[in-house]
Amino acid sequence: MRVLLAGASGAVGTPLTRQLIAAGHEVIGISRSRTNAERLRSAGAEAVVADVLNRDGLLAAVRDVRADAVIHELTALGTVKMRDALQGTNELRTTGTANLLAAARAVGAHRFVTQSIMLGYGYRDHGPKVITEDDPFGEPVGGLLGGAVAAMRSAEEQTFSADEMEGVALRYGFFYGQDSMTRMMVNLVRKRRLPVASSAGFANFIYLEDAAAATVAALEKGRAGQAYNIVDDEPVRWGDYLDTMAAAFGARRPWRVPSWLLRPIPYVHAMMTTSMRVSNAKAKRELGWAPAVPTYREGIPLVARAGR
Repeated sequence: MRVLLAGASGAVGTPLTRQLIAAGHEVIGISRSRTNAERLRSAGAEAVVADVLNRDGLLAAVRDVRADAVIHELTALGTVKMRDALQGTNELRTTGTANLLAAARAVGAHRFVTQSIMLGYGYRDHGPKVITEDDPFGEPVGGLLGGAVAAMRSAEEQTFSADEMEGVALRYGFFYGQDSMTRMMVNLVRKRRLPVASSAGFANFIYLEDAAAATVAALEKGRAGQAYNIVDDEPVRWGDYLDTMAAAFGARRPWRVPSWLLRPIPYVHAMMTTSMRVSNAKAKRELGWAPAVPTYREGIPLVARAGR
């Protein structure tokens, strides 16, 4: 297939571009940066320079492009300030999705794959329940993270309801690998500046290369109108995950603190006090995919070795 990929130079987009090309697909990457566009061309992809939030500019940029599918992998999570990152990502999931669907129609695409995230199941302690794609997703919530959940729901609803489009949504776990967010976390752990809430719950992670592989599988095999949880095989408590990271990088174990001490950092507090165990069984069954890095125990040493 010819694939128009938004976010082709990002954390998922970089390995995804490589894996799509290796699987025999042609990639046309969308980038706001001419420098990144040149990198994409060097990697064997085509490239167009456009801002997805500028609808008219985007449609003009893809006027001469033809593609079979569009993949939306854009977030603003690399932004330094977390509040700006959340707001930017919300806009990319709402307005950005609408604009990319318009671009998909313009280039003749019949398939649309969008990124989502498991946190749409709700920022709370879900207890021992194993969460599947049949559980409620994107239910309205108040507070700081209400906009984020609404944006996740919007991206999926737009994707599934688009006329004459086979829409698929991927609910990723927390990414880790060779990306800026992981490097930032490693740096904080080394400096003991990332404490663990004493009541921290279970989280679900996915190694970036595995996230990319699942996305290729979803492009090729995902059923229209379906969401898939893209997580590894074992949820892990935040304390165990960060302790393993500290040990791999020769750092001391992170501090344990009462949860209320993290409230001045709302997003960190929300992540660490959320607890969920998310199943990847549907993705394995329907996409024929399984993580090559099944747990953080195998993945963190890979990150450490690459960092050396």
